[in-house]
Amino acid sequence: MSYTIAIDGYSACGKSTLAKAMARQLGYRFIDTGAMYRMVTLYFLRENIDIDNAGAVAGALEGLRVDFVPGSNHALLNGEDVEMEIREPAVSGFVSPVAAISAVRRWVVPQQREMGKTGGIVMDGRDIGTVVFPDADLKLFVTASIDVRTDRRLAEMMAKGVATTRAEVAANLAQRDHIDSTRADSPLRQAEDAILLDNSNLSLGEFIAAGMAEVEKLSA
Repeated sequence: MSYTIAIDGYSACGKSTLAKAMARQLGYRFIDTGAMYRMVTLYFLRENIDIDNAGAVAGALEGLRVDFVPGSNHALLNGEDVEMEIREPAVSGFVSPVAAISAVRRWVVPQQREMGKTGGIVMDGRDIGTVVFPDADLKLFVTASIDVRTDRRLAEMMAKGVATTRAEVAANLAQRDHIDSTRADSPLRQAEDAILLDNSNLSLGEFIAAGMAEVEKLSA
């Protein structure tokens, strides 16, 4: 049996790392929904879209295509591989306000549901277990302390050669947490039937094993 697995959580808590690893071990497809919102954000930045202008937002979404490269799963914006560009600070600093726009969410969510309608999928984001797949076979909610998340995101950005400081990373995460948790449309929250995984003090192996253990319980 192929399951639909929904993983939600805060920025830099390790949910994408977990989702990729679980998908690989299960032979499932992994969908990085955060990358979809990042691609929309990058497009808005490139086109200087005023996100407070509903008409401008609607017009921009009409001509937009987002997808993933088979195999590598790199982000494709209108056919262009933008995997590296969507991870840059300019996009990271603007993605939460863009993702909070109802019109953007109404445009993205149906595509996410279409990608996962056949099962055999691991999808991570902010509202997968609450909005996109409320009937998912397994829902995980990942969290970690703000200090741990800051250190991990800083190390990730330094490894990619992105110039930033710990203070800037911490401020960005705090801002995104606030916007994601308080937005009117599909706020970040733990679904009532989601299993909480605190990744603050787990090794990578322990973290992945904890997620896979929950999958094994489904067929027990």
